Amino acid sequence: MAKLKAPTSQFVCSECGYVSPKWLGKCLGCGSFNTMQEELVKPAAPAFSTERTAVRSLTTRPLPLSKIGFEKTERIKSGIGEFDTVLGGGIVPGSLVLLGGDPGIGKSTLLTQVSAHLAQEHDVLYVSAEESCSQVKMRCERLGLSGERLLLLNETCLEDIETAIGNAKFVVIDSIQAVYTETLSSAAGSVGQVRECAARLMRIAKSKEITFFIIGHVTKEGALAGPKVLEHIMDTVLYFEGQQEDNFKLLRAVKNRFGSVQEVGVFEMTESGVVSVSDYSALFLSDTRGLAAGSAVTPSESGNRCMTVEVQTLISKTAYGTPRRMALGVDYNKLAVLIAVLEKRCGIPFWNSDVYINAMGGIRLTEPSVDLAVCAALASGVNDIPIDRDTALFGEVGLTGEIRPVTYAEKRVIECIKTGFKRVVLPKKNMKTCEKYADRIELIPVSYVGQMIKALNLRAPFNPNA
Repeated sequence: MAKLKAPTSQFVCSECGYVSPKWLGKCLGCGSFNTMQEELVKPAAPAFSTERTAVRSLTTRPLPLSKIGFEKTERIKSGIGEFDTVLGGGIVPGSLVLLGGDPGIGKSTLLTQVSAHLAQEHDVLYVSAEESCSQVKMRCERLGLSGERLLLLNETCLEDIETAIGNAKFVVIDSIQAVYTETLSSAAGSVGQVRECAARLMRIAKSKEITFFIIGHVTKEGALAGPKVLEHIMDTVLYFEGQQEDNFKLLRAVKNRFGSVQEVGVFEMTESGVVSVSDYSALFLSDTRGLAAGSAVTPSESGNRCMTVEVQTLISKTAYGTPRRMALGVDYNKLAVLIAVLEKRCGIPFWNSDVYINAMGGIRLTEPSVDLAVCAALASGVNDIPIDRDTALFGEVGLTGEIRPVTYAEKRVIECIKTGFKRVVLPKKNMKTCEKYADRIELIPVSYVGQMIKALNLRAPFNPNA
């Protein structure tokens, strides 16, 4: 019987696919520099010596959908409510969760708290590839955490980590860029190493029903470092966002096979660790709204929750020939479209003004229901007329200036009532489902952007000397 050859490696250009047996600084195929990445090559199976072609037997056979059994998995709580919400209700056994974020944002602190809570009932292995076990111990003492079933390991070799897993049901890898496999000769953190290590962890997780929490570095652009296949392999991809000097942090899901990707978790960094925040009014609403022009509040639907978010705009006279547009938390192309609608349909000029817009708290408003609030904030800012602090708006704005209906209108009105707003401007076509709340909050239905501007008195008075 022929001996099986050991796996070898080759270098493939990430731009054109040129293959070389050794690393090259410049690709001979396309001429690109630093694009040769190491990949693992498995040798082909030996050919059969018999004349007849052997048919490979299947270990698993396809089954009709009606005969597939439904396995209901019970989610496990992590001990942090906002973390469970972003995951879709809890931790799914045998899943891979990738957590990315800027250095020092609190990724290790968050997963240390989750590991300590899970260690009360399960065996948890915390693999620290960047810190020593004593450093992790110091963090646990600072946070007041303890657990006899929480095992610490300072190791970077994937083969040794796989041996040390043992009976652990939850494993934390901190971080994937510091782990390497001996089957590849490239350094830890390279594209080939990250891809091969992630694929190996996926096979372990699915075959042994082990849940992996993997910390990943991000690039200076804010994207996860490494190949894009890293995110494809994972079941859930989370981003931990926020400024290092700010106590409030946001946890956002960009991929989730077991829940919604619209969920946003709000946390506060305290001396005792990361704490869930249930009252969002201090984060997404300012105390001075209604005093200055250019701000409007909208109820935004995020996954299974609804949050009132303030949108602020600043209109200033441009100093150059082309006015500047800058959007934070709102899509730039959407801002340009809404400015064009206000100019064409409502006669509000922006051609000589710089426009800056920001969503409070660092949240991203991607749904079309925020269009009406953005238009109100722009009209308020350009005419220097404040909007009453007890007024909220939601609705989609079309290119003709019409206000289109949006989903979850009833849920948005309920959130405005809970937050203490006295009136809400909404699409007229959503009025039928929200009429039952007319005794608790004033409902102002509108069909066009001009009607909203007239209802809120955002039209500047005529100045004959202007």
